[in-house]
Amino acid sequence: MTDTPTKRRGRPRAYDPEAAINQVTDVFWNNGYEGVSLDDLSAATGMNRPSLYNAFGDKRALFQMAMERYQQRARETMRERFLRGGTLREGLERIYDAALDFYLSGDLGQRGCFLINVGLTEAVADPTIRDTAASGLHELDRGFERLVQRAQAAGELAPGVDPLALAKVASGILNALAVRARAGEDRAQLQAMITATIDLICGPQASE
Repeated sequence: MTDTPTKRRGRPRAYDPEAAINQVTDVFWNNGYEGVSLDDLSAATGMNRPSLYNAFGDKRALFQMAMERYQQRARETMRERFLRGGTLREGLERIYDAALDFYLSGDLGQRGCFLINVGLTEAVADPTIRDTAASGLHELDRGFERLVQRAQAAGELAPGVDPLALAKVASGILNALAVRARAGEDRAQLQAMITATIDLICGPQASE
């Protein structure tokens, strides 16, 4: 009696899609859109160019996925910082500190914000990328606006303050920090900028 041959299962995927997109995101984040070739992306993911294209599409599609992945990672990091209680000053300190951790990260050196430093360079020519970038900016605006509204309700800010206008100021500082981080300013320099910004929004902190 002969053994019945075992039926072979389908060939498993030779790559992890989640890991591949994370690797693609890091390559674009470090080098920008124009500075990256499909060969660079193939080397980073370990996938040959046909496999990369079949799995994810062309370079533009990969860049869009990378932007969305960055926003997902940033959202997961920042959500708790926005929602946690405390004063407006405490909330701003948490948010800016978490942002610096993002902006100063990178094996090749500090790289700022993917959306600001990389995504917006392609926003003029590509409406889809522009919409993705705008969505990220407006999401931050809304988060800061809710923070300001809570501070108003708690009596920390004057009733006449425009929550959205002040929120855009606070959000804009994140953008400035991202640019300066990518330009090489260190954490101490960026922290001094944060301290001055929080004092402008909340008023100088009382000395003990």
